[in-house]
Amino acid sequence: MKVVHTIEELRDQLRGQLRVAFVPTMGNLHKAHLSLMKLARQHGDPVVASIFVNRLQFGPNEDFDRYPRTLAADIEKLERERDVYVLFAPDEREMYPEPQSYTVQPPNDLGDILEGHFRPGFFTGVSTVVMKLFSCVQPRVAVFGKKDYQQLMIVRNMCRQFQLPVEVLAHETVRDTDGLALSSRNVYLQPAERNEAPFLYAVLHELRDQVLAGHFDRQALEDRAVAALAGHGWKVDYVALRRRRDLYPPTREEMQAGEPLVVLAAAKLGNTRLIDNLEI
Repeated sequence: MKVVHTIEELRDQLRGQLRVAFVPTMGNLHKAHLSLMKLARQHGDPVVASIFVNRLQFGPNEDFDRYPRTLAADIEKLERERDVYVLFAPDEREMYPEPQSYTVQPPNDLGDILEGHFRPGFFTGVSTVVMKLFSCVQPRVAVFGKKDYQQLMIVRNMCRQFQLPVEVLAHETVRDTDGLALSSRNVYLQPAERNEAPFLYAVLHELRDQVLAGHFDRQALEDRAVAALAGHGWKVDYVALRRRRDLYPPTREEMQAGEPLVVLAAAKLGNTRLIDNLEI
């Protein structure tokens, strides 16, 4: 595996490659990241991964400074798996040699709801860095995880509207044996919190079961889920039942007609904010 730190080196390595498959990450790699890279390898060659902790997508009181940076361990994991041909690991000066005054701002009706409401500017930061990474790597395929459901939708819509020649593939959420969605931020959880953390997925399952059993009062379903989490000590940002196609709230009639749905949640356990979702 080649490890490169500059855009010039990256382009040298990829010159003439027409089937590049790309997996952008912020590092602190775990089993879910490695699964994305295996999927990428099935759909393109060579596989390029990036590791870059993107300041633009962190709010002023978020965890940019303490976000786990584990480049040496990440390189070891990638070399062991042998799916990635080039790892692009730029520093901030390489990615943002001048202030990034040109940005990509998603439409408010998608970018400012749910995660975008609780993390203002987050999706502008994500969209901008993904656009810039796509410009550097020029992949034919890019792989994202479904755990970040809203992010996946925003990236897909961005590619469609800008006519980017990139096919965005989704990988199913990878979970621990007890149901907790794998996340780099799980390392923040204290032992007692880690034992409690799978309850978030359990609450989403219960809400899904209620919908499938014919309960179509969306607000009541969401309120019960929030109350269940709060009763276990979670500080809930949202539990939201939405249409899969645009993340708008479904009407009762749509729910009764079998509209494809997804329930999304974000909540804090101690100091750790976790997100998850489940399609219905």
